Amino acid sequence: MCTWDLLLTDVNVATMCSDSEPYGVIENAALAIKDSRIAWIGPKSELPEGNASNTKRLEGRWLTPALIDCHTHLVFGGDRAAEFEQRLNGVSYEEIARAGGGIRTTVHATRSATKESLTETARLRADSLLFEGVATIEVKSGYGLDFDTELTMLAAARALHNDHVASITTTFLGAHAIPAEYQGQTDEYIDFVSSDVLPVVHERNLADAVDAYCESIAFSADQVGRLFEEATKLGLPVKLHADQLSDGGGAELAASFNALSADHLEYSSSQGVRALGDSGTVAVLLPGAFLTLGETQHPPVDLLRECEVPIAIATDCNPGTSPLCSLRLAMNLGTNLFHLTPEECLAGVTCNAAKALGLSSDRGTLELGKRADVAVWDIGHPRELTYWAGLNQLNRLYIEGTPVVQND
Repeated sequence: MCTWDLLLTDVNVATMCSDSEPYGVIENAALAIKDSRIAWIGPKSELPEGNASNTKRLEGRWLTPALIDCHTHLVFGGDRAAEFEQRLNGVSYEEIARAGGGIRTTVHATRSATKESLTETARLRADSLLFEGVATIEVKSGYGLDFDTELTMLAAARALHNDHVASITTTFLGAHAIPAEYQGQTDEYIDFVSSDVLPVVHERNLADAVDAYCESIAFSADQVGRLFEEATKLGLPVKLHADQLSDGGGAELAASFNALSADHLEYSSSQGVRALGDSGTVAVLLPGAFLTLGETQHPPVDLLRECEVPIAIATDCNPGTSPLCSLRLAMNLGTNLFHLTPEECLAGVTCNAAKALGLSSDRGTLELGKRADVAVWDIGHPRELTYWAGLNQLNRLYIEGTPVVQND
């Protein structure tokens, strides 16, 4: 006879396993949890005999994997509402950046902040994601651009992980922009990030991956390649902000390093997309930035599908180009701006988002042995999670089998 810590019955389940029905649906299902893991899942009629310490009958609600936001910049100081207003008055993002604004504005505010204040403001944003079903959040550095502040940002994200119920993964994004003190010395700055900062980040176990911004206003593919070579030597996986404003060969570069993900991709070439398909790199699409910047060049979604590139969706939550703290809204924007299907959007914040973080063996689908990160929804079908904007249908959220949000 089986023994479980928690048994959820009278539910419908969207497992998001790709080798089954659309959404991986199991109707009239049950899900059992033991020791923070999924111990059984399937039709209720096939549930083996067993005892559960706690049984919840969920009256026909839907279960999905807890959501995953695989690209955020939650840790930062200040805001850039003034630049948002500038853009609405006709000034381009590139013009603002070249005039010393953009990322550098946030760099100044972040360098002036304490680790404690960075952690607390990030907590508010993490809470917003948590309360709509997000259990795993990736957080990047990249607003320090000096030795001390980059480490402080990563330490703040690690502190958030240690005392927040959501799981926080961290990414070192020292090559996010060229700081004022290195103006005209981009190669020297890449050397500094690669040789001085990255080894200490690794030694102190502050980052799970390394990222960079490959763009005309930031770093070239050759410069990013030098950083990625050093990351690879240290055994750190890489990901890349690629081809957002122009085709700088970012997709090809990401693929050549077998990157976990290539993110943005609005201007990626067909050659770059095919390289992503060959490498298994996830394409992370960021509709919040597309909307905020008023972009018109869409990511090559049809070609991504044709090349079987896994597609993820994320908030890109940041103070300048995507002040978005709702992954559910990002899903909705994914359909309305990029013409993704509701199933693609849900996959984009579950199974494919997990793959973009190198966590697909542990979470992102509801199947035997995986972490019991489970969202319970007051919906009639999982397509509603993409259809609605501004309506939170989360009934409860379990992280590792423990209820952390309960709305009933």
